[in-house]
Amino acid sequence: MGGIRLPSLTPPSFSPGEEGARHATPSRAEPSCSRLRPTLEFVCIPCSYVLGWTRKMEGYKVFLALLGSALLLGFLSVVFAVVWVLYYREGLAWNGDSAEFNWHPVLIVTGFVFVQGIAIIVYRLPWTWKCSKVLMKLIHAGLNTVALTLAIISLVAVFDFHNAKKIPNMYSLHSWIGLTAVILYALQLVLGFMVFLLPFASTSLRATVMPIHVYSGLLIFGTVIATALMGITEKLIFSLKSPSYSSSPEEAIFVNVLGVLIFAYGAVILWMATRSHWKRPLEQVFQAHQRIAETLSDDDCHSPDLEFSSDAAARKRNPKFDEAGQRSTM
Repeated sequence: MGGIRLPSLTPPSFSPGEEGARHATPSRAEPSCSRLRPTLEFVCIPCSYVLGWTRKMEGYKVFLALLGSALLLGFLSVVFAVVWVLYYREGLAWNGDSAEFNWHPVLIVTGFVFVQGIAIIVYRLPWTWKCSKVLMKLIHAGLNTVALTLAIISLVAVFDFHNAKKIPNMYSLHSWIGLTAVILYALQLVLGFMVFLLPFASTSLRATVMPIHVYSGLLIFGTVIATALMGITEKLIFSLKSPSYSSSPEEAIFVNVLGVLIFAYGAVILWMATRSHWKRPLEQVFQAHQRIAETLSDDDCHSPDLEFSSDAAARKRNPKFDEAGQRSTM
């Protein structure tokens, strides 16, 4: 079969007898340390996989369907939040009145839910894999900064409204968990900037922090989704008096649909972020594929006799190759 073979380093393997003989009588022609020298193992890479990387990712059509669903659900969530405060509530303003409070749900849904979700999966967009890892880190950090900024502004609106109306602050479970999520999110952003963007952190430190960074990011996002659902329910209970929330007026049904949209958006984002076969490929492997692609003809790239191999197979062959500096953040 025809194919393109990339060398990958693997430890040498000896039979039990051969290994014992090597340890007993090292060759005089080469240093004894050469016994530990890695050997070359070739991994077949198909031309079509190199040139059509995005189309050959595992479950590419499913990924596109989920991505489209996530964008639609997130966009509809923002639209529903805006319509809610403009049509059913007092609108938007910054005057210490109810219209100022209305910035809170709009900015939370826009920034802390929608933008944060996109920041989580931005590494997994296959058409960004040709971009440098540093650029993608900057985009990831930039989106998270936008989300945090909008969340902070929404908190200012809430505290300003409460203080103007003499309403106590920080008494509900929603406020406790919500403020905790914002603080943890800020710490996560600062830690990620210091460890993964600045060039001072060692590879071992990045490898240690990476699982914590990934887990805490997903935990915070899930917490934000749950807190947003608590918040809109709390708002409906406080605001709907006649008719009451329990009688299911039009506004209650509309906002309940908003809650379903937020929940569905969070579920899709978390699913996409936890599929290992949709991770950004290793930088070194992708660069090698690109160099091969430059030497191929169109006829080679469409040959049906090529052996197919995936980046997941490369990870299994050499797990240590997946070091922290080349992993996706999410």
